[in-house]
Parts: sequence; C-alpha cells; structure tokens
Amino acid sequence: MKKNILLLLAVFICSIMGFAQEKKEVIIKAGTVVPLEAISNVRASQVHEGQNIDFKVSRDVIVDKIVAIPAGTIAKGIVYEAKRSSWFGTKGRLGIKLRYLTLSSGDNVNFSSSEVYITGKNRTPLSVVIFCFTCLPLPCGSKAEMKIGYEFDASVANNTTITLE
Repeated sequence: MKKNILLLLAVFICSIMGFAQEKKEVIIKAGTVVPLEAISNVRASQVHEGQNIDFKVSRDVIVDKIVAIPAGTIAKGIVYEAKRSSWFGTKGRLGIKLRYLTLSSGDNVNFSSSEVYITGKNRTPLSVVIFCFTCLPLPCGSKAEMKIGYEFDASVANNTTITLE
C-alpha cells in the first residue's frame, strides 16, 4: 500500500514538473526581421483605405534556437492608400501598413513602420503627347497590384515576451 502511494506521489510530482517545463517564455527583440508573404492578390482599384489585408509568415523565426514565430502564422495589415490608375497616365498606388500578428498562444507581436508600397508606371508624358496630336487621352498609368506570393520583411516594434507551449 505504501509503495502505491509513493508511486502515485512520484508520478504526480513528475507530471507537475513536466507541465512546468512545457511552457517557456521567449523574448522576441525589437528589430527582429519577420519574413512575410502575400496570400491574395490585392489591386488598388479593388480595395479601399482602412481595409484589412492578411499575410502569412513565410519562414520560421527562430530565437535562442527555438521557433518563436512558426511559418504560416497570419499577420494583419491595413490599407492606407489605394489609388487606381486613371486617364492622362496617372499611375496606380497601393500602400499597406503591417500592424501585428497573433501567435497560437494568444500573444501579439507588433510591427514597426513596416509597409508595402506598390506603384504602377507613370505614363503622363506619353498621354500628353498623344492627347496633343489626337485629342484622345488614351493611355492610362499602369495598375498597382500586389500578387500572391509577394515577399517582404517586417520588423518587430518592441521587445515582446511570448509564451511557448
């Protein structure tokens, strides 16, 4: 009987120690680079300012030999400029500011001044010349579009302590 109680006590203590070791805190330092990738096509002509855009982490971010941010984690951005191309060669413009990502533990990692800014080609000079000779403002500037798979890096804003399981 004593052996059973001691055995149960030993198992209980080991299980408590095992749970304590499973959760680990890691600090992701400010300036840590997070590689991101677009998960959808985004055209300046089809979005509006204030719209949320999702990205995914393209490669694991490793801190102290531990995967702190796994590949595939979704990051959130917001459109701050969306101008479509127009007559007389005006180019399209698309600006997206990266805000944060949320880990499976519920921890948020904020980004600092990380943004995507895409512009089309300006064709105003060509458009003016054509208009002068034909009175037709034919060429538009090219569209601003971020394609699926577009890769860029974002920087972590501040030291962030996260809990890993």
